[in-house]
Amino acid sequence: MFQPHLDSLGFTSSDAEATATFFEQCLGFQREVEVPILEGGPYAELVGLPGARFKLLRLRIGAEVLEITEVLDAGPGGRPGRPIAADSLSNDRWFQHSCLVVNSMEAALAALQPAFAAGRIRPISSAPQRLPDWNTAAAGIVAYKFRDPEGHPLELLQFPPDKGEARWHVEAPGPLLGIDHSAIGIADSAASCRFYRELLGLSAGGDGVNSGPEQDGLDGLAGIRVHITGHRCPSGAGVECLDYREPTGGRPMSADQGIQDLAHWQLRLRVADLEAIAERAEGFGGRLISPGIVELGDQADLIGATRALQLADPDGHQLQLLQG
Repeated sequence: MFQPHLDSLGFTSSDAEATATFFEQCLGFQREVEVPILEGGPYAELVGLPGARFKLLRLRIGAEVLEITEVLDAGPGGRPGRPIAADSLSNDRWFQHSCLVVNSMEAALAALQPAFAAGRIRPISSAPQRLPDWNTAAAGIVAYKFRDPEGHPLELLQFPPDKGEARWHVEAPGPLLGIDHSAIGIADSAASCRFYRELLGLSAGGDGVNSGPEQDGLDGLAGIRVHITGHRCPSGAGVECLDYREPTGGRPMSADQGIQDLAHWQLRLRVADLEAIAERAEGFGGRLISPGIVELGDQADLIGATRALQLADPDGHQLQLLQG
C-alpha cells in the first residue's frame, strides 16, 4: 500500500538568491540543481496564479529539501506580494515554521551570532529553552525560535539521547542534521486531525499540551497553553499542529493569502489517489486552490510528478499534492 511522503517544504521569498545564501552560509544547507525559471504554464495554474513566472531554489539538509519560491511576475491580474506582518505572533493561525534539528544548540547559535549582531535576523525566543521534566513526551528537548531575514519563523531543536529518531543522534559536518517537521497554527485540533489523518493518510505522532515559563520563553508570549498534535509520514518530515488555547486572540490567515505573499508556506506531499482527495477535501474542511487536478505536461520533470493538486487545509495552510 502506498504511504504518503513529504517531498519538500518551503516558503515564498522576495529574493530567493539572498535567502538561499543565508541558509547556506548560516545554517549549512546545500544547494541542489537549480530549477529553470517556470514561465506560466500548468504550474502557475496549479498554485492559483495563472500566467505567473517563478524562480524555485531547492536546498538540502540531511534527507530533507527546503524549496524557496520567488514570484518574478504575478501574471495578468495578479497582485504584488505582501510582506510578513511586523506584529506576527506565534499564536496567529498564519504562523508556520520549519523545525531544524541540531546536534549542538550552542554551535548552531554561534553560527547565527553574526547575523543576529548585524540585525539581519531576530529572535522569537528569549533564550534556548529546555522543556521541563513533567512534560514526559518532551522532557529534556532544547528548543529555540527565531526569524530569518524576511521574517519567516524557524525553530532549532536538540533532542536528548532518549528521544527523537536515530538519525538525530549521528555525527555530521555541522550542527544542523535535518528537518523534523513543519509546525502550523490551527484553530481546532480535531478538525486538523481529520484532515491530515483521514483525508491525507498521515499517521498519529505526538499529542500533548505544553505550558509554563519554558513555553512562554520559547514562543515569546505569556500564559501559554498549546495543544500540540503531530502527523507523520512513514519516514522523513511530518506536520505538527499548534492549537493555542491560551493566550486567545490568535488571528486567522487572510482569505486571499497567495503564493506571492511572503507568509506563504507550502508542503509538497506525494500521495496515492488525487481524485479521492479532490472529491473529499471540502468535507474535511479543505479548499481547492487549483482548478482541480492539473496535468503538469512539459513541467512534470521540474516538479517531479505528472499530476498535482493544490489545496488549503482548514486554516488556510497550503499543500501541493503530487502523483505520478
